[in-house]
Order: sequence, then structure tokens, then C-alpha cells
Amino acid sequence: MAPKKNSWPVFQFEENKDTIYLLHQWTQIVGKVRLKKSPWQNHSWHVSLYVDAQGLTTGNIPYEGGVFEIKFDFIHHELRLKTSNGTRDRFALGGQTVASFYEQLMEKLKFLGIDVKIHESPNEIPDPIPFPKNKKRIMYQANTAQSLWKVLVHIQNVFGFFRTKFTGKNSPIHFFWGSFDLAYTRFSGNKAPEFKGQVPNIPASVMQEAYSHEVFSVGFWPGSEAFKTPVFYAYSYPNYDDFKDAKISPEKAYWNNDMGEFMLTYEDVQKSADPTKMLLEFLQSTYEAAAKCGNWNREDLDCDFSLMGKK
Repeated sequence: MAPKKNSWPVFQFEENKDTIYLLHQWTQIVGKVRLKKSPWQNHSWHVSLYVDAQGLTTGNIPYEGGVFEIKFDFIHHELRLKTSNGTRDRFALGGQTVASFYEQLMEKLKFLGIDVKIHESPNEIPDPIPFPKNKKRIMYQANTAQSLWKVLVHIQNVFGFFRTKFTGKNSPIHFFWGSFDLAYTRFSGNKAPEFKGQVPNIPASVMQEAYSHEVFSVGFWPGSEAFKTPVFYAYSYPNYDDFKDAKISPEKAYWNNDMGEFMLTYEDVQKSADPTKMLLEFLQSTYEAAAKCGNWNREDLDCDFSLMGKK
């Protein structure tokens, strides 16, 4: 039997950075709409976006007339809006600046009867430019957006399989528009020391609540100007002193001292004979290391997913 073709797309930051920049800004605008209209959930879970069969979506957002949804459609390259009243609208992603995207979205929401006003400046970005003033002419590359979405689809499927092995409190697999990453988090159930770190343009109280309890988090980040390598990451909070010295797999994974987390490049996974297996090794080995360092009660938190569905 011929080996299965590797369908994980090639994805590099440098050649895709313009579209990544636009999507980071645009997802912040859409995410802030969800933030303003949604009831609060622990650890800011009410702000994130989700990967779906066409792109990224807010899921259902409550409003005065019922619920509405905003979706980035990376097949047809449109932003789509729909409400539970049956009304719909959309506009093309191509040719948009940050400012024009913001203006069109606000107009469409008003037309649909959705009253919302957001904070007009990006979060977690150094030297932010307010959305209405960001008129930089940057080309939206449809192939880049679609490739990034397909990368996220593959990763979500692997994270979803990894998620089945844990019965403790754990997060959805969700896309955070502030840090622009797909993330998944497990909790030990124990409270953590107060978070003392700083994140650009994020109130300390938000970060302290996000890290109010001990966590192990994994995710995928497509890179930035400061760190131009798309990577998978794994970290714990608190950052246990001996975590960085743990033996993890695969061999290509490494500890990044500046970031304080383990990393595995997307390129190494994408080029491997079995990307799913390689990524699962990274997820499982870093979790086991964090749980050991933090003395997590794995007897109560872990489960044997192989028993699911057996009679």
C-alpha cells in the first residue's frame, strides 16, 4: 500500500507576514465585538474564535434580537454575518485595509440591528495603531489565508484527539485574537500564585484571572516580526524550576529560555513522515513533564480514551 500523502501545508512566516498582519488586526476587531456582546466566561473564554469548516467563527453571540455570528470564510474570502432572525450580510476580504474592514463591519452590524461599540485599539501588540486610523495598503493574499486556515484545521484535529485523554477542567480548542494563536489548556484544580507578568495593552487583572489556577497550555503560533518561526509551544504556570530540564520528545523539540516554554517548529512537524504522531508526542511528553513537576493528581485527571464506546 502506498504511504498516505502528507496534506499538512508548507507555511513560513516571512513570505506570509503581510496577510498574517491583516488577519491579526481583523480578528481583533471581530473578537472585540464578541467580547462586548457576550457574557463573561472564566479565563476570558468568551472572547476567542473557533476553527470551523470554512475558516474562523465567533460562534453564536447574543444580542437584543437573538443571536448572531461573524465568520471569516477562507474558501470564498469573505466576512459573513448572519442572525437568528434570518438576516445576512457579507463583504470581500480582498482589497481591505484595517480601517476599511473596521468601517464596513460596523456598518453591517448597524444594518443588521446589532448595537455595539468596541475599544478601537489592538491588544497585545506593541505600538498599536487605532483601527480607524490604520490605512496601510497591505495586500491580502487569499492563498496565505487559506493555507493558515488549513494548518489550523489539522492542528485542531490533533489537539482534539489529545483532549480526549483528560477528564479534569480543560478549555475549548480556541483561537485567541490577541496573541493570534490556537490554544488548549488543562487545569490541575489547584490555585496558582498571583500572576506578575505584563502583556502589552492588557490589564493586569485580566492576566491574573487567566492564570488564577495551575495550568498546562499548548498551542500553535504562526510567528511575528520578533520571532519569525511558526511553532508549537507548551508551557506551565507556575513555570516550575525543573520543567525546563525535563526529557521530552520528539528530539527536535527544545526549550526556549526567552519565552520560558518548550517549542517544536511547524516545519519539523510538517516535514515529518507522520505529523500527527510527532505532534502528539510533543503534547503528551510536555504534559507529563508539567504534571510531574507540579505534582498533579493524574489518577483523577487522566483517562483511558481507548475504553470509550466499549460495552
